[in-house]
Amino acid sequence: MQASTLLFIVIALAVFGYFSGYGRSLKVAKPLGSIRHLHSLPSYYGIQTAIWCALPALALLAIWQLFADTLIHSYLMAGLGELITDQADYNLTLNRIINVASGALPATGQSDYVVAAAAQLNSIAAIQKWALTILVLTLCSAGGLWSWRRIAADFRARAAVENVLQKFLLACASLAILTTLGIVMSVLFESIQFFQTVPVSEFVFGTSWSPQTAIRVDQIGSSGSFGAVPLFTGTLLISAIAMVVAVPVGLMSAIYLAEYASPKFRRSAKPLLEILAGVPTVVYGFFAALTVAPLIRDLGASFGLNVAAESALAAGSVMGIMIIPFISSLADDVITAVPQSMRDGSLAMGATKSETIRNVVIPAALPGIVGGILLAASRAIGETMIVVMAAGMAANLTANPLEAVTTVTVQIVTLLTGDQEFDSAKTLAAFALGLMLFIVTLGLNFLALRIVKKYREQYD
Repeated sequence: MQASTLLFIVIALAVFGYFSGYGRSLKVAKPLGSIRHLHSLPSYYGIQTAIWCALPALALLAIWQLFADTLIHSYLMAGLGELITDQADYNLTLNRIINVASGALPATGQSDYVVAAAAQLNSIAAIQKWALTILVLTLCSAGGLWSWRRIAADFRARAAVENVLQKFLLACASLAILTTLGIVMSVLFESIQFFQTVPVSEFVFGTSWSPQTAIRVDQIGSSGSFGAVPLFTGTLLISAIAMVVAVPVGLMSAIYLAEYASPKFRRSAKPLLEILAGVPTVVYGFFAALTVAPLIRDLGASFGLNVAAESALAAGSVMGIMIIPFISSLADDVITAVPQSMRDGSLAMGATKSETIRNVVIPAALPGIVGGILLAASRAIGETMIVVMAAGMAANLTANPLEAVTTVTVQIVTLLTGDQEFDSAKTLAAFALGLMLFIVTLGLNFLALRIVKKYREQYD
């Protein structure tokens, strides 16, 4: 039986277990007079039965799906013994066996040991499917029956259910933390390997970026050049242009919608503004490459300026338009959440509406506004598609927004596109760039927490 079919059966049995436990709790309460004599509500007894009906079976199903194929493949390849010479031959033979077993490759023309291993794989797969089905259904039935038989008037079903839910929430939180830790450690490990080849000083302070290494040592540029300063400069330049466009427009639109706009206009304008957040970035990229970049180039030519076909100004401007909803929506919600009593008190003291907004509302809402701005900044730093289509991929060290530049994220995508060898400095450079991006983002978050803490103490 397929795993998906088993999953639906387990869910159906869990639903049946809920109603069975619910009904048994009512039968237990009936001789006692009412459900008031039960320790917990009948629904908790039903949930308790459903949990123990589904939880062991789902745990076994998940573990089986994670490790069964690996163990079966290891067992098959161990039987081939000396026929496998190296890791590449191991992977190639295993893929051939799997394809023959699934029918993707014909058995004719294949080696005898490949055909025999494919037949053995099909046989083991059939056995393990039946074994999984029997074990899952047995665990599901046994768990549900055990929980159903425990139902009694003094059974603390609510405490048991809440204990299971608490452990489940703890597991989810731990999984999120472990995932973050795994990402950081994987990036850090590969970055350490990169820095064993390229000095940290050259990477952080070097002004030439050319990671294309030659095939032969006697070729020019065989060692590559990994100075990341042009990438950092391009990232900061485009992000700064985007923030210059987005922050004033987003903040002013939020102030208008929260303080000046009529309810009817607000109900229409805010959803229209937030539509910008749902537009795919590739559409913004086309808009930047086909409309904004030629417009900036023609406008610069009319003033005698030499503007590149792909410029940081075009990419940053369109990126700023893209992140306006992030700032506007968050700032609008934060400004709206400021207590009306603070506005009334300021107006009662003789302040005008604009003075109230400037001296009372904005300072009180500043932590949320800063959070929205930093969220938008992180979005701008991590953007790739607009930069590729509108700013180019040239690693130029310049502060001129009219020239073509590139960013860290674009270079990461470029370095990891296609077949790569993870023992070369070219590929490992992508992890070093990711590590630097992580450090910068972490610093921004730390700064945001400091700002929020300072003003929250002042206005709470």
